[in-house]
Amino acid sequence: MSTASTSQTPGRPLPRSISRITQAGTPAAGFAGPGHTAAQVFGPEQLNRTDPFVILMDDRLDFHSGQPVGDEHPHAGIETVTLMLEGSLNDPAIGVLETGDVEWMTSGRGVIHSEDLSANGWARILQIWIALPSAERTTTPDLQIVPLSTLPTRRESGVEVRLYSGRTGDLVSPTHNRVPITMADFHLDAGAGVAQTLPGAQTGFFYVIGGSLQVGGAQLGDGDVAWFDCAEAAETEFLLQAGDTGARAVLYAGTPIDEPLVHRGPFVAGSLNELDEAYRGFRVGTFERLSRISQRD
Repeated sequence: MSTASTSQTPGRPLPRSISRITQAGTPAAGFAGPGHTAAQVFGPEQLNRTDPFVILMDDRLDFHSGQPVGDEHPHAGIETVTLMLEGSLNDPAIGVLETGDVEWMTSGRGVIHSEDLSANGWARILQIWIALPSAERTTTPDLQIVPLSTLPTRRESGVEVRLYSGRTGDLVSPTHNRVPITMADFHLDAGAGVAQTLPGAQTGFFYVIGGSLQVGGAQLGDGDVAWFDCAEAAETEFLLQAGDTGARAVLYAGTPIDEPLVHRGPFVAGSLNELDEAYRGFRVGTFERLSRISQRD
């Protein structure tokens, strides 16, 4: 729990505090068979507390090159954001996702995902689901590939911040969002620190995937999930300070859509009737394949 002051120095953003800390689950056998383990960082049990985020999975693949990674599956009502933490994956629909790349897929009214995905050896992947507001849940499916080589990257003494969405320092990401999102991957050397500003309207969390750091008055270690609530000020600030061995943490922040949400399987909707409509659309074949979406100009 945070002990940081919330008083604001004139001319500076309001200091932001961590409100609660949870831990990622223990990796367990995953859907893709032997060699796949997955840790649920958080699940969809309390959508009102994680809004606009639905679920975050931390997957490890100890596969041989060319081994299939699961089967094709549908999504509707969400965006899935897949970050390659380590290793690479081959997807004939979009090419090879390398370390540091992101696949940002908008399922909208329905999409068929991962039609022919295969491994290239060891990999670690984060995938988060972002709920779409009602006005966007019937939108045409879309796909953005965000390569590490094109990312706005902030570099300071002992610090690298890879920006996938939103802002950090003077950098702005070109990624298009249906829900305002800040997503950044922080790499801090031992003892290094950095400030991250955020709109007060955004809520979210830091997920620590290596080392230790202090942020928002909380001391965090590997596997910790440090949550923060909306703030009253328009602009707020977190100070991150790495421990003796350095730290790596991914920030996910977003503006809550503040609408009723229900979840079932790979679908998110505003009501049970809307969920039934999504399943009906999938059964009758109205969902669009990712391979077709990736071929659009």
